Amino acid sequence: MNSTADHAPILVTGGNGQLATSLANLGGDRIDRVGRPEFDFEKPETIEAVLSAHKPSAVVNAAAWTAVDLAETEVSGAEAANCSGPVLLAEACAKRGIPFIHVSTDYVFAGDKGAPYVETDPVSPQTVYGRTKADGEAKILEVDPQAIILRTSWVYSSHGKNFVRTMINAGAKNPALKVVGDQRGNPTSSDDLAAAILDIIGLIQRSGWKDEYAGIYHACGTGEATWHELAVAALEDAARHGQKMPEVTAIRTEDWPTPAKRPADSRMDNGKLDLVFGVKMPLWRESVARTVDELFAEKAN
Repeated sequence: MNSTADHAPILVTGGNGQLATSLANLGGDRIDRVGRPEFDFEKPETIEAVLSAHKPSAVVNAAAWTAVDLAETEVSGAEAANCSGPVLLAEACAKRGIPFIHVSTDYVFAGDKGAPYVETDPVSPQTVYGRTKADGEAKILEVDPQAIILRTSWVYSSHGKNFVRTMINAGAKNPALKVVGDQRGNPTSSDDLAAAILDIIGLIQRSGWKDEYAGIYHACGTGEATWHELAVAALEDAARHGQKMPEVTAIRTEDWPTPAKRPADSRMDNGKLDLVFGVKMPLWRESVARTVDELFAEKAN
C-alpha cells in the first residue's frame, strides 16, 4: 500500500458511541470520528461529503440503530440506520476501492440452535432490529467486494450507556437486584472489539487486500454468560473496589417483558476470525474486570 494510504485516516462513524470511542482511544490520531449532524444516514448526501473531506484508507461503520425495543415501532428509522444507510456507505467505499468494516449483531439469529452460531448458519431474526441488521449485511455484501462484517454481542465499556455500567450504578443504590438468567450470549468489551478491528485493518494495510478477507465474521468475547452471570461478575469486581455487594436474583425472561423478543441463546463462535486474521478475542471475564477497574479509576479522579 502506498505511503499516502498509510497516512490516510481510518474513518469511524458512530461519533461518540462505545465502539467509536474505544477506536479513538486505541487508534489515536489515526482515527477520524464522525457523527450527526456531519454524518447522518438519514441524509445520504452527507456520506459522500464526509468521504471526500476525510479521504480515508479504511472505513469502520460503528453507527447503528441500537434501541432494540424502539425499533419495533420506529421501523423506518431502524431501516435507514441499519440497512439503507450502511449500504450507501458500502457502495461509496467500493467506488473508492477502500476496505469497509461493518458492525452487526447476534440478533440476526433466532437463538434456538442450542450451540454457538457459526457464520454459515442461516439468519432468522425475530425483531425489527435484527431484521434490519440482517438485511444490511446481505445488501452490503452484494454492493461491496471489500466489505468485512463483524457480528458482535452484549457490548459494554467503561464509557457510554451499557449493561455493566447500569448494573454497577444500580448495585450502588439497591441492596437487591433482579436480572434475567435464562438468556445466554457472549459479553464483549468495546475495547476488545476495537483492538480486533485495528488488527484487521493493520493486516490489510501490510498485506494488501485479499479476496478471502471479505465476508462475515463473529467477533465477541470468548466464553459465555447469562445476563445474571454478567451482572454478578461486574458487581463482584465492584466489590473489590469497596462497593457493597447486593443480592442478585436470577429471573426468567417472561418476568421482565420487553416489546422486542430477545434471543434465548445467541452464543457465537469466533473461530473464523482467528483462522483468517489471526485475531483472538479475549476472555469476557477478564475484560469485565478490566472495565470495572477503569470505571472506579475514573470515579477516583
